[in-house]
Amino acid sequence: MDNYDRSILRHLQEDGRMSNLHLAERIHLSAPQTLRRVRTLEEKGVIRGYVAQVEAEAVGLGVMAFVNLSLDREQFRNVREVERNLMEFPDIIECHTISGDFDYILKVVAPDLKSLSEFLTDRLMQVPGVATLRSMICLEEIKPVSGLPIA
Repeated sequence: MDNYDRSILRHLQEDGRMSNLHLAERIHLSAPQTLRRVRTLEEKGVIRGYVAQVEAEAVGLGVMAFVNLSLDREQFRNVREVERNLMEFPDIIECHTISGDFDYILKVVAPDLKSLSEFLTDRLMQVPGVATLRSMICLEEIKPVSGLPIA
């Protein structure tokens, strides 16, 4: 990856809907060269996709929580099945394996606290292999999702 590729990534993270012509002008390459580079970055999986960033409250998701999750050690042999189950919940918008006292940290959205409680108790805790949860309610989002700091 060279400086042109890094520049492409920086600009597309700022505006993923930028036209190829505008992008080419910004990075000082021809439009065909720029398009070829973007396609190569997509094919290599460097660019995973393009999404609209939606304001959660505007679509009725007023509560965000971070949930630490631990697996039952007896069920650890089924870890990939647990992960497949976690991926099926649309309420979970991020899931990461972590080091430390817990196995995963989840970012969860819900319409309200009651819905979050029901999701945690009636759905997430019922996944075979889940041993414990600890949730932390997000009071205010200070820095929303942003692009990666590409040098």
